Amino acid sequence: MSTVQVEVPPQVGAPADGARGEWRVSWHGLRTVVTLELRQRVRSTRWIVALVVWFVVVGGLTLLTTGAMSIGSTSGTGWRGPILFGVVTALVLGLGLVVTPTLASTAINGDRAAGTLATLQVTLLTPAEIALGKLLAAWFAALAFLVVSVPFFGLALAMGHTPVRSAFAVLGLIALLLAAVCGMGLGWSALSSRTAGSTVLTFVTVTGLTVFTPILFALTYPSIQEERPVQVWTDPSNTSDGTTDPQCEWVTETRPVSHTERTWWLLALNPFVVVADGSGVPDDADYPSPYSSIRDGVRQLRAGADVPINECWGMSKQIEPPGGMPNPSSTPIWPWGLAGNLLLGAGGVVVAVRRLRIPQRTLPRGTRVA
Repeated sequence: MSTVQVEVPPQVGAPADGARGEWRVSWHGLRTVVTLELRQRVRSTRWIVALVVWFVVVGGLTLLTTGAMSIGSTSGTGWRGPILFGVVTALVLGLGLVVTPTLASTAINGDRAAGTLATLQVTLLTPAEIALGKLLAAWFAALAFLVVSVPFFGLALAMGHTPVRSAFAVLGLIALLLAAVCGMGLGWSALSSRTAGSTVLTFVTVTGLTVFTPILFALTYPSIQEERPVQVWTDPSNTSDGTTDPQCEWVTETRPVSHTERTWWLLALNPFVVVADGSGVPDDADYPSPYSSIRDGVRQLRAGADVPINECWGMSKQIEPPGGMPNPSSTPIWPWGLAGNLLLGAGGVVVAVRRLRIPQRTLPRGTRVA
């Protein structure tokens, strides 16, 4: 009696190579998911209204800032460009961090609640294609808001004293930070069965990066202080009578020293610090920029406070010691902060892929499959 062997094809949506099939990505599958997601957004009038409101809000605040700087100013106009550039950058980044969580935080549980996610899962699309497609669609939608803001960056550049490369650097950094936020939202959307819950969790994560990081840095500040001898350039005998420069010399004094080199990374994770440090705005005393001050301050915190202290002040300026003071730290901070944000976003994508694989052994109570 002959035996007939029947070859059973692998389950649709679950490749034969097991776990490795979850991460198989093809251009066709990725494009399919992105196209479906973007078509849904384009057909939604709420997204168009959101773009219009974004343009009006950013444009209105930009014009108000420009008008406020032009009223009562008698010290020239060269400082207006750097200030307006800083204001526009802060507006776009701040509003972007508010709007972007709503674009990705309901991408998975929203489709699951509507009964359309299971339709994608039983096709030949892999979990990675579904997750990355939704991520790219949300990111493209976020970039649309960034593109709408470009004219206001142009207005700031037209006022002068801000290099064009700074605008490109800022736009690139904001775009990558928005991609990271999309990844975080996607991860929470996969973990939470409720769209409201995933949206709140995404906002909490973004708030933690923007608000809680400087608060934690301030709260840990007392714990990193210690008393130790330091070199101080000062006038120990107070020889100045107000009309002549003091006779300063090096003395060793016991001072409280803060080891901020241990906690600087808390500030580096802040998206505003990432953009300020990576903006490339020059440190010009005649046309100061708020971002150059943030950049220099955070880089100095990374270097720590174990440096000589200059407390010698003359009649009109600070008097440098012979040989000068050590140059401030020039090591960039933004690569570390950007990498931290992108790592959080990548973690969200990994979670989404694992939650999208089928068959799924356990599902939250009340979860709709189809």
